[in-house]
Amino acid sequence: MRIMARILFVEPFFDGSHKQLLDTLIKGIDFENTGYELFTLPGKKWHWRARTSALYFAEVIPRKHVFEVLFASSVLNLAELIALRPDLMTCTKILYFHENQLIYPVRKQQERDFQYGYNQIISCMVADKIIFNTLFNLNSFLDSIPSFFKLQPDHRPKNLEEFIRPKSKVLYFPILIQTPLLVHPSAREMDKSEVLHIVWPHRWEHDKGPEKFFLVIDALIEKGCNFRLSVLGEQFQQIPSIFSEKKSQYQDVLDWGWVNRDRYVDVLSSAHVVVSTADHEFFGVSMIEAAVLGCFPMCPLRLSYPEIFPVDCLYRTELQLIKKLKYFCKNPNASRNLQMNLDKFKWPSLKSQYEEILLIKKQDSSYTTGISN
Repeated sequence: MRIMARILFVEPFFDGSHKQLLDTLIKGIDFENTGYELFTLPGKKWHWRARTSALYFAEVIPRKHVFEVLFASSVLNLAELIALRPDLMTCTKILYFHENQLIYPVRKQQERDFQYGYNQIISCMVADKIIFNTLFNLNSFLDSIPSFFKLQPDHRPKNLEEFIRPKSKVLYFPILIQTPLLVHPSAREMDKSEVLHIVWPHRWEHDKGPEKFFLVIDALIEKGCNFRLSVLGEQFQQIPSIFSEKKSQYQDVLDWGWVNRDRYVDVLSSAHVVVSTADHEFFGVSMIEAAVLGCFPMCPLRLSYPEIFPVDCLYRTELQLIKKLKYFCKNPNASRNLQMNLDKFKWPSLKSQYEEILLIKKQDSSYTTGISN
């Protein structure tokens, strides 16, 4: 006899890292004694998912249930869902922050939609537990609440950070990736000794800094550096024009655009260096996956990166990045010299903590704030 589910997963944007997280949890945790149900919307039209998904889920989540835990990403307006479905109020409500809207980069201040950040704040007010994927994500969100409300003309709320912080915890995104066995290790090392392979594996959007990346690549070409290039990443309706402009200019391009998961893993496994030029990053799944697969990560000295990677992997300016990549072009095998332990980001190290959050009873007092060890 099939048991009624106690765990309710809700994801308004079921794609990318949001989908990857839930896939890892559902495949990696034994729900035999608790059961689970998953309600999602396709990962497109993010702005509309953030605005309206609560009403959709209020209609489709069954009213006859025994749910004890509700786990949702911060794309969902949790406050609206609970107002529309007060029967879910008794659940332990867990809100997971892949990113936060309070410091999302925009071209102009007036372009910021106040409602997105506001929705995340009021969702925190009704959540029982709030999970951030990095300490940078947690602190940047909580520290920005007072300045965020300066956009409000009057009657501003006070002391929200003091109410939200005790419910907040850092729990890293779980990396689960298998090293491909398509090529013998000695052959891979031989291949890596020939020509440097640089990979840029990010969403094709302005906040990932593609313009800066291509300026760096242009500088390497002007200096006569020899390298191969892979530009990977998910694409949406509005693609920065720089991608089409540069595709026809570059030679020795191995991959350009979206590739399936198997090819993605193969590319990262064969590359020497993975580069980020992001202006917006709260974790960096692809950068950590690439590092796990043997790439030398080169990241800006900002955002979540100093929390994750050692100082040798961080650059202050694009000139520093160019200098480092030029060195690797002349010495590809030097990219293999980095000693870095990434076990704390891997699923086996994090599994028990996610199990505790999802499966503990509400009266269990073991939930604590701060960074998980």
